[in-house]
Amino acid sequence: MDAFDVFVEKISLHNKLVNSEQMEQAKGFQVQNPGIALIDVLFRARLLKKEHVDAIHESYRRQAGVAAGTGSQPHSTSVAPVANVAAGAVPTTISGRIQRYFEILKNANGSDLHLVVNCPPLMRKDGRFLQLDPGVLGAKDCEALLMSVLDEERRQRLLKQQYLDTSLSLGQDRYRVCILKQKNGWDGSFRLIKNKLMTPNELGLNEKVLMELMGYHQGLVLVTGPSGCGKSTTVAAMLEIVNRARECHIITLEDPIEYVFTSVKSHFSQRQLIEHTASFSAALRAALREDPDVIMIGELRDFETASLAITAAETGHLVISTLHTTSAIRTISRLIDMFPADQRQQVRMMLSEAMRGIVCQKLIPMQSGPGRALAAEVMINTPAVGSLVRKEQYLQLPSVLQTSLTKGMRTMDMSVQELFKAGTISGEEAYFAAENQAPYLQFAPKED
Repeated sequence: MDAFDVFVEKISLHNKLVNSEQMEQAKGFQVQNPGIALIDVLFRARLLKKEHVDAIHESYRRQAGVAAGTGSQPHSTSVAPVANVAAGAVPTTISGRIQRYFEILKNANGSDLHLVVNCPPLMRKDGRFLQLDPGVLGAKDCEALLMSVLDEERRQRLLKQQYLDTSLSLGQDRYRVCILKQKNGWDGSFRLIKNKLMTPNELGLNEKVLMELMGYHQGLVLVTGPSGCGKSTTVAAMLEIVNRARECHIITLEDPIEYVFTSVKSHFSQRQLIEHTASFSAALRAALREDPDVIMIGELRDFETASLAITAAETGHLVISTLHTTSAIRTISRLIDMFPADQRQQVRMMLSEAMRGIVCQKLIPMQSGPGRALAAEVMINTPAVGSLVRKEQYLQLPSVLQTSLTKGMRTMDMSVQELFKAGTISGEEAYFAAENQAPYLQFAPKED
């Protein structure tokens, strides 16, 4: 026990907050779980209330000569052991304050935690922000909270680069972490990664179509949409289909690693940018020599990665990746525009043959109750689609999608309309989500 634990024991017993038997049990638990402060054991056992914890900290600060109101504490109110299964070592403990925010985020089924200087801590839930504490975070508070989740190696990398993308594991929970420097100090966001891999039906996608796409042994499959629309979750569901269906070597190249897979029939090699490889393109080159069947690339960010992905798709591998585009037409245009002008016709030819399908997603707030509904545009590479891609006649693609429902294709507007007619989303949300807003003009927000 350190000095603070001794102080906690003395105050708790003196004020009869706990009895001697309860204290001995708490100390015994602490011995079995090194790194957890005694006050945290008592708080988690509900022997101490939050106001007791705060009062003990304040009293200890006064006794130790620590100025109140600076945002620093000799110990946190809830300290938990950390073990990162994805990559590298992590600190033994994290700040209790940020641990409490993580617990709120998880229990409320939120998606992201945002810690921003001069703002209160915020949780994103169903696309909307909710405040977690009444006060704003000062620069020192924010820095202390964010640095507490990093080991020394990551801390030094953050200080050198002024930003950091990584992953964090807390027990059974995993987070995608982004920390960066801005004019007021350090900001951070944490995306909670669901423990359970969801099925296409649970996501609101056509399971038959996804199983068909994952049944290919070579080709390119793209999942696209704006940030936060569930692309990573859909890709994970696709990989799990392969994992359960056939024996494959699946290599994932991620920034950072999000979902951690358990081998069923397939086996996985999961690599993280910076931690395990310098770039997607370098990792992709190496992957082609590792006898892969399926390669998942976190994002097609540049010409070199896109070029290698298409080549891999042509040479006997199933390649799955993502782009930040909002329709099948924009996806094909963006992908081809990555290449120099004199190569684009050749790339169109390659893509018309190598591409297997595009799934474009949007998450739309539900009309009643919590949660968001998934609207998805689906394009399968049929001979008609391939011909239009080769001829650069992209504007005719929506017509093919509209007339190919039996093949599982649909436009984004068709998906939005289905959700609206079913009463899942409101007319106003349909107006904002649709490409063609004309059917929903009556629901457009009225100007004051």
